[in-house]
Amino acid sequence: MDDKDATPMPPTAIPRSVLVYGVLGLVPFLAPPAIAALTPAHADILGLVAVVYGALILSFLGGARWGQEVARPGPRAGVVTLAMLPTLAGLALLLATWLDRPAQLTALAALLGLHFVWDAASGGLPPWYTRLRLLLTVGAVAGLLAMAQLVAAPAAVVMT
Repeated sequence: MDDKDATPMPPTAIPRSVLVYGVLGLVPFLAPPAIAALTPAHADILGLVAVVYGALILSFLGGARWGQEVARPGPRAGVVTLAMLPTLAGLALLLATWLDRPAQLTALAALLGLHFVWDAASGGLPPWYTRLRLLLTVGAVAGLLAMAQLVAAPAAVVMT
């Protein structure tokens, strides 16, 4: 354990390790569209990377909420059930082969946004958590929507 994380800090400060790993977690959201913009020939595979990572993070967020709820003395069945939905939604989007890649990416961006709204409206989370989630959600959504545009661009060119 890092000694700096063990020292008391103001309740509103985002713990450094959480902030660092959270920001590093944005790299797989932001790198694919940056690379695809430079090398459009790789946009399709990078779009798949973005969809898979987005589904994983959506599942991770649901798991975090599930863990928080089951740590309560009396876990609420409704919250436990809701916490399972992000994992199922991410899986459904991965299996939804009838959707084109831009639709999958856009749906993931919307679901991450909805999860942020749920987190922001929920009580019992640390005071800094909403600020952290806002930063990470904006980054993730921006990366997913940028990737959706880049993956859709070649299709638009072919159709003209």
